[in-house]
Formats: sequence, C-alpha cells, structure tokens
Amino acid sequence: MSILAEIQRRGFVSGLFGGIAAAALANVARAQTPDPIPCQLGPLPHQKGPLVWMDMDQIELDAAYDQRFYAPMGDQIQKRVASISNAVRARLGEPLRLSYGPSELEKLDIYRARKPNAPIFLFVHGGSWRGGSARNNAYPAEMFINAGANFIAIDFIDIKEAGGDLRAMAAQVRSAIAWVYKNAASFGADANRLYVGGRSSGAHLTAVALVTDWERDYGVAADIVKGGICSSGMYDLKPVRLSKRSSFIRFTDEIEETMSPQRHLDRLRAPIVVTCGTNETPEFQRQARDYAAAVKAAGKRVELIEAPNYNHYEMGESFGNPYGPSGRAALALMKLPILG
Repeated sequence: MSILAEIQRRGFVSGLFGGIAAAALANVARAQTPDPIPCQLGPLPHQKGPLVWMDMDQIELDAAYDQRFYAPMGDQIQKRVASISNAVRARLGEPLRLSYGPSELEKLDIYRARKPNAPIFLFVHGGSWRGGSARNNAYPAEMFINAGANFIAIDFIDIKEAGGDLRAMAAQVRSAIAWVYKNAASFGADANRLYVGGRSSGAHLTAVALVTDWERDYGVAADIVKGGICSSGMYDLKPVRLSKRSSFIRFTDEIEETMSPQRHLDRLRAPIVVTCGTNETPEFQRQARDYAAAVKAAGKRVELIEAPNYNHYEMGESFGNPYGPSGRAALALMKLPILG
C-alpha cells in the first residue's frame, strides 16, 4: 500500500470512530439535560393563607388581578400594538383630533371612513386604569375603515390624575360618547349607528358607560349607543377592592357600588358582546362569565365569546384583526363585512 493510501485509510478510520465517539458523547449529554420547565403561570408556590375571596388567599387574589402572572409576554405585545398603531397612522394619515371636554386631555382621535354617513366605533383603551393613550391604540382603525366605519380612540385621565376615583374617569368616557353622538354630523358620521367597545380596564369603563342614564345626564336619547363590546374586563368590583389594586384606587362603598356595572343592568339598553381568553387569569375569566350570565338573567341581549388559547393582551390586540375574536365580534355587532 502506498504511503498516500495509508494516510487516507487512517484518516477515514479516525474520522469514523471520532464521529461515533462524538455522537455517543452528545447522547450522554442529551440524556443528562432535563426537559425545559414550562413557563410558570399564576402565583408562585406558597403556603396557603386565609381565604380572602372565594377559594383564593391574598397572594392568589392579587395574582388573579395582575396580568403579569398569566401573560409574561404582555410588555412585548403592548409594544407591538403601539408599533402597529404607528404603522396604521403612516398608511391612513394623522387622525382628526378634537376636544370633547374642557381640559387639555379630553380629546379624541377620529379616523374617518371613506364614505359619508358611516357608523362609528368608539374605542376605550385599557391600561389597568393607570396608563394608555389614544395614540397607542390606533391599531384597530384600519380594520374598521376597511369595513366601512369611522374609528374613534379617546383620551381620558388616569386613576392617579383622578385622585384614585374611578367615577372621574367614567365621567370623561361618558362625556366623550355624548359628544360624539351630538357632533357626528360635523365629521360626516351617522350618529344613529354609534357603537362602543373597550379592553381590560377600558372594558370596565365601557360597561359603566352602557348603563348611563343618557336622557337624565346628557339630554340625549336613552339609546344613543346601539351596541357594546367588553373584552377582558371587570364588572363587579368587590374582589378588585380586596386585591392589591386598592393600593391605587380610592375605594369606598359608594365607588364600589356605582362603578360595578353588573349591579345596574336595569339601565342597560344596548346589546353587548363579552369576550375573554381561556389563558386569562381565573378572575378575568370568571368576571366575563358572571357578567354575561347576569345580563342574560336580566333579560337583556348578550353574547359570550371565550377564545381558546388567548391571553389578556392577545384579546386586546385582536380588536384590530377581522379574524380575531374581538375584531370579528365587533364587526358582527355592527353588521359590517369582514372584508371591506
């Protein structure tokens, strides 16, 4: 055998057995590496304390009203929604921004439909009552415009600016709705086809607005709102008051009572859709089911949509998707086509 052939033979054998050895070592290492642990959702394991609400202790109740424990990618989704809002404005142009009240913050952004006398969808943003803005919640606008509707996002004070009083926030949301109804013709919209929707704390404020006595408080028809959609909200504030959210909400018996829309369904006149995701916190899922059941028991029109495998933030994001649970439900409520 030539020297060259011998070198090639030895290289082949070395490579062969070297590869076998490397594969064997990799298998050993793989066998010693544990499977990844699934993401921990809910409160961390702890010794159960005294029950505070239903079968929950304080730690569990606090986690049930804190989305971070059940939607660890929430911050990423919120940033994505803001970037989508920027992209929507780049395509549609800047909205018509008008004042609905006396303070500097009481303004709304109007994304006008392509044709006159189109219906209106007014959106109430979420943010745990502590944040959010009309500008960062423009993301559903394109879907509604493509379907033939006007889209309006409103700004209103947060809970800190309101001195911890939810009633001040609700008053501004109500004022915005009444202003839109009274002034719809000025921006080419149909006041008689006004719909309201919101997500998270915005769903709570939407539900509060839906039980407004419009005739008594604003001098307009009792049925100015033709339909509402409440996504991932809170409708009875008793457990919220018991949770750590009471650290920034100045709860009193009166605030708990007046700001719990589930307790005032005698004033509800519009059909509503209630949506939530099956990956939301246990309390947000229960709130949606109980609210829908209470509306039905009151003899009012309601539809409950429980979206499989959606978390809290994904439900909100779906307002901008005609095929997502909240977006599709809003278009159906308004009797608008999925594709414009």
